[in-house]
Amino acid sequence: QMRLAESGGGLVQAGGSLRLSCTASGRHGSSYARAWFRQTPGNEREFVAVVIWSNGNAYYSDSVKGRFTITRDVAKDTAYLQMNNLKAEDTALYYCAHRAYAGQLIAPSEYEHWGQGTQVTVSP
Repeated sequence: QMRLAESGGGLVQAGGSLRLSCTASGRHGSSYARAWFRQTPGNEREFVAVVIWSNGNAYYSDSVKGRFTITRDVAKDTAYLQMNNLKAEDTALYYCAHRAYAGQLIAPSEYEHWGQGTQVTVSP
């Protein structure tokens, strides 16, 4: 059974940076993409960024484009989310998700595996 472990969250001032990591362990099949979503209380899980495992192509939500960068290290089976120029509205619980097949990359329901989440809090 595949497991995803996120790390790197924390408290940072607006304008600061954080780097999240998502490492897979356990047996799993093919890897098509790994993504980051975020969620705040009372709201649905929101797509942030996704990286295509085979070629590293990345896609972002409009709210983070130009500030966040998603990358992957295939050898370490790890995806990263570098977050720069953080804003108070970036405060959320950030989840890593993994999918084996192509499809609607921004749809949380299409991801087969999820981590437990890591909290990011940005103070104004």
